[in-house]
Amino acid sequence: MSLQKADEHDHERWLKEKDLSPLERSFLVSLIWMDKRLRIVDYLELLETLYYRVNLQMPKSHTEQYDLDNKFWYWYPLYTLGFFSTLAYVVAAISGALLGFYYSPAIGAAAAGEQSVAYQQIAFIMQDLQFGYMLRSIHRWSAQVMTAAVFLHMLRVYFTGAYKEPRELNWLLGIVLISLTMVFGYTGYLLPWDQLSYWAGQIGVEMSLSIPLVGEWVAQLIFGGFSLSQSTLMRMYILHVFLLPFVVTTLIAIHIGIVWVQGIAEPH
Repeated sequence: MSLQKADEHDHERWLKEKDLSPLERSFLVSLIWMDKRLRIVDYLELLETLYYRVNLQMPKSHTEQYDLDNKFWYWYPLYTLGFFSTLAYVVAAISGALLGFYYSPAIGAAAAGEQSVAYQQIAFIMQDLQFGYMLRSIHRWSAQVMTAAVFLHMLRVYFTGAYKEPRELNWLLGIVLISLTMVFGYTGYLLPWDQLSYWAGQIGVEMSLSIPLVGEWVAQLIFGGFSLSQSTLMRMYILHVFLLPFVVTTLIAIHIGIVWVQGIAEPH
């Protein structure tokens, strides 16, 4: 008889028939009491079903199935790069949100040759804020790890032929994601507004202006003009903090959803 559907009398009789220790009996009594109110058993069964479905979607042993002992690209850990890049993205997002409490996207008196407000805030985070150096380092390194993991993930997909039919749509989506990852890194690189950021921004302006026909329009849209200014920093901040996270998170969810439906590709 199921514990979920049995009445209270049957529960007590069932417990008496079992040779249980006091600890086991207390646990089962608590579980029955909670299950009557919160349907604990139902949700445990759902988690169990989800667990087995996830396992079914995990890649099998390609080395044994295809005799690929000497093939580097079919090495099992390389199939975890997608998850690794997603994990790095989550860490970067959380640490970036915490950094946002102390960062100010303003140039201030920098035009007069002094340090910008943005740079002063970065200096405050790194030097004066408790655990600030660690927090910014976590954000920086997780972003770099994410970039490297996405790049290696794309290489693994290419060299194992996982971009072929019927997964070509997800391959194109992956190309969009790695492109947005580069934009993520570039916009974040400009936020400290130090010398490296300034000249990286200047290179971006020149590259935009070099685009035929629409170059000036692109420079004005992305950088706020033909030279760096407060508008440039504000645009980078809005892109990095408000626009890209929502777009990238949505695309990652779609990307993972397609993998879930199709399963992880066997090597071609």
